[in-house]
Order: sequence, then structure tokens, then C-alpha cells
Amino acid sequence: MPWSNQSGGGGPWGQRGGSGGGKSPWGSGGPQGNGNPPDLEDILRRSQDRLKDFIPGGSMGGRGLIILVLGVIAVWLLTGFYTVRPNEVGINMIFGKYTGTSGEGLRYNLPYPIGRVMKPNVTAQQRVEVGYRSTPTGQGRARDVLEESLMLTADENIVDIDFDAVWQINPARPQDYVFNLQNPEGTIKSVAESAMREVIGRRNIQAILTTEQASIAQEVRQIMQQALDAYGAGVLINVVQLQAAQPPADVRQAFFDVNAAQQDAVRVQNEAGAFASRVVPEARGEAARTVQQAEAYREQSVADATGQAARFRQVYEEYRKAPAISRERIFLETMERVYGGVDKIIVDQNGQGVVPFLPLTQQTQRPQPQGNAANPQGATR
Repeated sequence: MPWSNQSGGGGPWGQRGGSGGGKSPWGSGGPQGNGNPPDLEDILRRSQDRLKDFIPGGSMGGRGLIILVLGVIAVWLLTGFYTVRPNEVGINMIFGKYTGTSGEGLRYNLPYPIGRVMKPNVTAQQRVEVGYRSTPTGQGRARDVLEESLMLTADENIVDIDFDAVWQINPARPQDYVFNLQNPEGTIKSVAESAMREVIGRRNIQAILTTEQASIAQEVRQIMQQALDAYGAGVLINVVQLQAAQPPADVRQAFFDVNAAQQDAVRVQNEAGAFASRVVPEARGEAARTVQQAEAYREQSVADATGQAARFRQVYEEYRKAPAISRERIFLETMERVYGGVDKIIVDQNGQGVVPFLPLTQQTQRPQPQGNAANPQGATR
């Protein structure tokens, strides 16, 4: 051997701890000095001394080993205690199999690797964005996702829908959420998009853009909840919020122009209907009034003619009884009608000139005296 019998000691390093010629290949000295290798026996001895100090009785017999093992097991079992916060639910598992849930407070389950506890937050409100992505600050839209937002309506139009789905873990079934959903956000987003396309496909674009947005959101929430319950997802859909509903950007201005034209057409039709509603009744009323006037004139004319005929027959009967007297009376009545309203001047044929004539009609129409003044002529009459 290359290092045999160099110092008379046994082993490749010679005598350990000797002071004579027994030198190791690294020279003289202990394990700490001058590059000598570590003394393994010394290390083992020191470790045994420390273990004896720790074990009661100072011996590494069977009793001490049992106590050591029991102590390690006790410490390991104590690690099974855990705390469930008010917003959490504890899901206990043994060898990966679900064994039950635990509520708020200090709880216990077998520690790892035999047991495991998951504590999902069942009160946190989480949001899934469909059709757009918000800015990092959560204010406004960073960009539109057209492959999610463009949807076909019942009247074969395309509408751009951006909406949110707010959800949380179902506190009654948190184990379904933990074990049945591998990608919760992706699953909920796919269900939300599918439900919205179904609802939009049953409505016309005009109703979607105007009056039925609230009913659309409510119907989408119901469809999502039914689908997720069928999947056993353990998720509650609290609300669906429509952020925007409008035509696609490429045809938006043209759509607004068409919509404005349609509204103008409706407005003109309403104005025409209002004008017709006002004019037609007036025309009908005027026609009815004219017809009534004509009927009244006809009745009056017939009545006058009937009265004249009856009067003529009566006069004729009287004339036939006394022709001479009737002719004289007719003459006098005719002269009365002719001269009754004419100013008359009487001329005396005996040469006296014009005879003064007192107009009796003017005398009867003389104005009455005003006030309390006395009329001397009226007093003498």
C-alpha cells in the first residue's frame, strides 16, 4: 500500500490523535487544524451525547426511542388544528377524499399528508367581463373583444353587447366549486356568453337597444344559474349588468341615420294622423251642419208654401162668397202695402197749394223726455 506502515499504526491515516511518527496523508494535527479531514467518530460521539441529554435517563434504549417517536407523533397531530374565518368554509379531506365541511372557528382535521383542508372565500363578489376588458384601475374599457361581444338578433341584425356577470361561491355547496370546476372563471365566462347569445337571438335589435335591457339581464342570469346548477358548479350568479348595447362600430353611424329616418317617418305619420283627427271631424261637423240647414230650409219653404196655399184657398173662398167686397178689400190692402212706407205730399186741387201733412208715424216715434223735466205739450194732452 502506498501509505502502509508509515508510522507503525493501522489504517490509511495512521494513529489518530497520536503524537509520534503516525502521520496522516495530510500531515499532523486534528480535524480542525492544518487541512486534516474531519473525525467522523468524534462527530458521532458528540451527537450521541446531545441525544442522551435530551432523553430522560441518558440512555438510548428502547424506552427512549418510543418516547421520541411518540413526541414526534404528538407534534405532528397538533399541526392538524386550523382556524376558519367568518368569510370562509373549511373543506376537509382524508387522502384526497372529501369528508365534510366545517364552519367558523377553531377546527381540527388530520394533518398533512394524510389530511388536508381547503378554505375558500364564500362571501367575495367576483366579476367576469364578457365582450370587453377593463383597464387595470377598473375604470373604463381598455379594449373590446369582438369575438365575444358581436351577437346575432332575431331580425338578422348584429349587435355589440358588453356585460358583466357578478358571482360568488355558494356557501351551501363549496365542495362542488372546489372539486367540479377546474377553471371557474373560464367556465362562468363561457356559460355567460352562451346564455346571452341565446337571449339576444330571440329578440329584435330595436327592443335590445331600447326597452328590454333589464329583462335581458334578468333572463341571462336565470339561464346561467340553471346551467351552472346542472354542472354542479357550486356558484351563485348574483347579477348580470349590461355595460353597453349598440350596433357594431363599422355600421353604427349608418344605423343611427336609419333609426333617425324611421323616427322622422313615425313623427310625420303621427302629425298627419293628428291633423286628420282634427280636420276630418270638423269637415264632418260642417257637412252635418250644412245638411241640417238645408233640411231646415226645406222644411221652412214647404211650410211657407203650404201656408200660402192655405191662405190663398181661404181668400178664394171668401172672394167667391162676395166678389165685389173682396175686390175692394184687396185693392185697399194693396194700396196700403204700396203707400204705407212712402213719404207723401198732398196737393190741393182747389188752388190752395200744398196742404201741410202731419206724419203720424214720426209722431208715434217721437223720443220720450229724459230726466224729470216736464213736457208742457204732453201735460196739456
